[in-house]
Order: sequence, then structure tokens, then C-alpha cells
Amino acid sequence: MSALAEAPVTDEVPEVRDRADVARQIRLVVVFALATLLLVWMKFDIDDPNVTYLLTEKRSKDSPPKPLDGALVSWIAIIVCAVALVLAAVNRYPRRWIGGLFSLAVGLSFYAGFLMWAYADQEGFAASIANPLPGTVRIAAPIVLGALAGCLCERAGVINIAIEGQFLMGAFFASVAASLAYSAEMGLVGGILAGVGMAALLGLFALRYQMNQVVLGVVLVALATGLTTFLAGQIPTDPDIKKYFNDPPILSNIAIPGLSDIPVIGPALFNQNLLIYVMYASVVVVTFLLFETRWGLRVRSVGEHPKAADTVGINVNRVRWQAVLLGGVFAGLGGALYTVGSTGAFDRDASSGTGFIALAAVIMGRWHPVGATFAGVFFGFMWNLQNQLSFAGKLPTELLGAAPYLATIIAVAGFVGRVRPPAADGEPYTKG
Repeated sequence: MSALAEAPVTDEVPEVRDRADVARQIRLVVVFALATLLLVWMKFDIDDPNVTYLLTEKRSKDSPPKPLDGALVSWIAIIVCAVALVLAAVNRYPRRWIGGLFSLAVGLSFYAGFLMWAYADQEGFAASIANPLPGTVRIAAPIVLGALAGCLCERAGVINIAIEGQFLMGAFFASVAASLAYSAEMGLVGGILAGVGMAALLGLFALRYQMNQVVLGVVLVALATGLTTFLAGQIPTDPDIKKYFNDPPILSNIAIPGLSDIPVIGPALFNQNLLIYVMYASVVVVTFLLFETRWGLRVRSVGEHPKAADTVGINVNRVRWQAVLLGGVFAGLGGALYTVGSTGAFDRDASSGTGFIALAAVIMGRWHPVGATFAGVFFGFMWNLQNQLSFAGKLPTELLGAAPYLATIIAVAGFVGRVRPPAADGEPYTKG
């Protein structure tokens, strides 16, 4: 009894960590450990670490390749990933925006170390590491526009799996409109009308007839695929006739004075066609509409709690219709990028499944336009990386072809984890 009486009494309470924090630490440790081990293996798998790089996208007389010490870059990448691993292991990894910046540094370090391995030890013609930004912007632009359409629809409570179908219809009718008017700008009008038309079908069956929205989206994609393939097949191959239906002019690049002269990033970001600049502005416009306007507040309210919105006088289905149709504008513009924004003529399956990648970007971006934009840029970056690595010949072509989709799965399932969509997403509303 005396020993118990003499025991010191303290107010200290042992720290209790919630499961989410523990799961975060475990996930970070596993990811950084794998990244560090892979970088170490790649470093010691290199015989000749000397590589070359370009500040531009393509090799030319004005931009010859420059030498780079791959061993130094590999060691720096290993050190950065090892530091991140130690911080995660002792639960001192930063959070919020500082953690985001640190994670970006780790990702770029792994990317640099991987490139040193991929481009080292080449035989014969040696490919150079090219500037990834121009290709990333071109590939990411339609994904970002599709993701903005998805954000608008799902914030209002309508699941939009039909983005791929809107891309296809927008691409086809943008080509036709531009061919008939012989104006690339008129192609944008055709793309918008086609995107809004598909959005109207989505709204009609989802909001008026309350069809299952997941099934509806799949059906609309199948409809767009079959319809565009059929219509494209009906265009005669005679060049004198084809030029009026599927031989449109394309948008020319517009260089912004001053900004386009910035080294490395200037030509990639500020020497683009009109649609790319529209994409930049669209991110700002959609973010402002959703979070800084009364209409945006109504959109978010009908996506979270439509009954409560109805009780204060908001017409739930009218607001949802508005969001869905506005989303069709951006999806149609995204489709136009595949024709008048790039190659001109429409080809079967022009979008190659990027509409579904745009939907994944919405989820990865947590239904926020800015987050979805960064996710779209990430997917575009991975697609461009696949194209560039094909010249190095270090990896099998089958693995390169699957790389963007694997990155999508890993990013959504591994890094995003459990996310909460709008509470009423996909739930039809009937006024009681």
C-alpha cells in the first residue's frame, strides 16, 4: 500500500492516433521504400551513366542535345526519396501544402532517376531526353476540359460517365462544321453543339425519366461510338467531296508576346492554339462559378442535399439541368481538340478512351476543378512519357502501352484512397 501511495501521479495521457493517420504513414512508408529501392537498383544497373537532353520537344539544328551526368542525377534522386522515407518512418512527414510540395519533389526525383536509367546504355542511335511539357499540355487539354464537365455534373448530383461519348460527338461534328464552313473556329461551335446535345440526352433520361445514371452513361458512350463510326463511314473517299465533310482546317498557334519567350516553359504553355487558352480560362471560370457565385452554391447544395435545397425554394432539377448542359459545352470543346485542335480529320475512336480518364481525374481531384486539372495534367504527363520512352527502347512496348492506365489505377486507388463524392451524386430527386 505504501508503494502505491508513493507512486507519482501524472496528468500525461498517452497519444492515441486515429486509423487514418496510421494508414497514411504506412502508405507513405511503403511508397517511398519502393521508390528508393527501385532508384538504387536502377542506379547500379547502369553501365554508362552519360545521357543527353533537349530543352525542346524535338531535336533540331537550333537545339542540339546537351550532355548530362546521369550518375549525379541518380544519386540526388536517391537522397531525396531516402529523406522522405525517413520522415515518413518517424511520422514527421509534412502535411498540407508543404507536404504536397515535398511529395511533388519526390515524384520529380523518381522521374529524373527513372529517365537516367531508361536513356542510359543505348546502342546505335541514341535518343535524347526531350522536354515533356509541350506534349503533356496537348494530351492533357481535352482531359482537363472533360474533367471540368464531370465536376459540374457531379457537383450537381448527376453522374456523367458519358464524357467519352461527348468527346466523340464533339470531335466528329467539329470536323464536319469546320469542313463545311472552312473555318476552324466554326468547328468549335459544332463541337459545343454536339457536346450540349449529348448532355441534353443525359439530362433527359437521368432527370426526367430517372434512369440509372451509370447504365445511362455506358449506353450513351456506345451510342456515340456507333453513330460517329457509321456517319464517318458514309463520307465518300472522293477528295472533292470529303473536303466538305471531314477535311477541316486546324487552329493555328498563337504566341503570346513575352510569355512565349520564357525558356523551356514558354513555348509549351504560351505558343498554343486557341482551344488550349480556352482550357486555361475554363479552369478559372468553372472554379469561380462553383465557389464564388450564388449559382455555384445552388449547384453544390442540390448535389449534397437536394431536399434541403428544395425547402428554401431552389428548383433542384432546373439547377441540375443547367449544370449538365454547361458541362456539355466543355466536353464538346474537349472533343474538338481531337480534330480542329490537332489532326483535323476525324478518325474512328479519336478520343481513345480519354473520356474515362477524365472521369478518373474528377475522382482523383476530389470533385474540385483545380484538383481535377492537376490530375488531368498528371495523366497527360504519363501519356507523353509513354510516347517518349518508346524511342529509348529500354522497356517492352506492351508495358509502355499499359503505363498510362496503370498510373491511373495506382493514382486513384493508392494515393487518393477513400474520397467522399457529393452526397446526392447519382440520386434522382422527385419533389414530394
